[in-house]
Amino acid sequence: MERDVVPFIVNGQPVRTGRSFPVINPATEERIAEVANADRASVEAALAAARDAFPGWAATPIAERRAIMDRCCAVLEREKERLVDLLVAETGKPYDTAAYGLSCLVGSLRFFSEEAQRVSQEVIPDPTGRFLHYVLRQPLGVVVGLLAWNYPLLNLGYKLGPVLASGCTAVIKPSRHTPLATLAAVELLAEAGVPAGVVNVITCDDHRVSNALLESRIPSLITMIGSTEAGVEVMATAATSIKRFSLELGGNAPAIVYPDADLTDAAIRIVNLKFSNAGQVCVAPNRCFVHAKVYEEFLSLAAERAGAITLGSGKGPMPMMGPLMTAEARDAALELVRESLDAGAKLVCGGRKPEQPARGYFMEPTILRDVRPEMRVARQEIFGPILAVIPFDDEQDLLAMANDTEHGLAAFVFTSDLSTALRAAEGLQAGSVCINEPHFGIHLPHAGQKQSGVGMDRSCHSLEEYLTVKRVSIRK
Repeated sequence: MERDVVPFIVNGQPVRTGRSFPVINPATEERIAEVANADRASVEAALAAARDAFPGWAATPIAERRAIMDRCCAVLEREKERLVDLLVAETGKPYDTAAYGLSCLVGSLRFFSEEAQRVSQEVIPDPTGRFLHYVLRQPLGVVVGLLAWNYPLLNLGYKLGPVLASGCTAVIKPSRHTPLATLAAVELLAEAGVPAGVVNVITCDDHRVSNALLESRIPSLITMIGSTEAGVEVMATAATSIKRFSLELGGNAPAIVYPDADLTDAAIRIVNLKFSNAGQVCVAPNRCFVHAKVYEEFLSLAAERAGAITLGSGKGPMPMMGPLMTAEARDAALELVRESLDAGAKLVCGGRKPEQPARGYFMEPTILRDVRPEMRVARQEIFGPILAVIPFDDEQDLLAMANDTEHGLAAFVFTSDLSTALRAAEGLQAGSVCINEPHFGIHLPHAGQKQSGVGMDRSCHSLEEYLTVKRVSIRK
């Protein structure tokens, strides 16, 4: 029945269109909800609502916007269990992984609430003394935010934080696979005092309809998290007018283990990050370069850590790994393993669909050894639970091998030598380089090099994407 369909949100109102699409729990393969499927008129209404709400929200004093954002955090934390349960249901994640996503949403709102009061309006000296020059930073306008399905609430936080703090308004489109937690979270914003039209959410399973968000001349900024291929399509579709872009795109992160590294620590940290969220992490290490002197020992330690991971969803003992998002994604990952073995790689562990759980899009944590850099498993973003381990020796140009990819999102280095660490940090072509421990935070810049994106998520630098810079000169 129509009343059982989850509506999307335009101008603060729930909207149903008479059409819907299903949301499937990837851990059970069961249909858990029907969500309203937007039509082009709904998309245009959402853009108009954001445009009309912009002048009032942009003029709202920073102190008032901050107070509203703080209330948003309180409301979201009050509804933690409901939001996390929705996230578990639509993604199949372990409970702790889903709860991390909500904490990132709240943390992003808190961080950008603080950053809003630190936006600089610097004075520029005049060489002649005749003028007073200063820089005025103002809200950019309407933002279209396209969210990925791997971390829906974390992605929402990356967009909502700077949108609300800057005084912009937004139309958010979550993935068709994972709209439920996003809709529930945005619905709560009205209770916290966010005016109608400031944040709108469109749900749609047809890009021919949702492309109206990109083709419109209303948005000033298009921001998304997704694959490089999707990013190229978004930029091409949106080229109907001059817009800004902030795109976090695909990754093919190298992890480098030098012979002087703490091998136990390196194996644990690499395996933990690789198999978190079933490998569906943009910064997950895809290619693990390990020095030949410690290659066998590292493989043994990594296999031991991977063997401790259980498969499941929701609450349970950690480390637990959930399913891939779709059957197609799981089957593609299994085929990539078969192709790699045919090409000469060897299986250390995993590589199969498990007997238990019997249902769901699960795959065993998989480690491949003797991978060569030219194999497809080392050339593309895997986005699945496969770690490709590649040996290297002192005579090889290691950084050249690590950089031999079109992507440049993240890189990881494990060594006890400071000079080695500094050379690697300088030489690796990646937006983030972590030495001896993967570490990411809302206060740290997150951006890609090469084909891994443009613009910035997180940190004070991200807020600049949502502001205009206006120079004012006053003759004395």
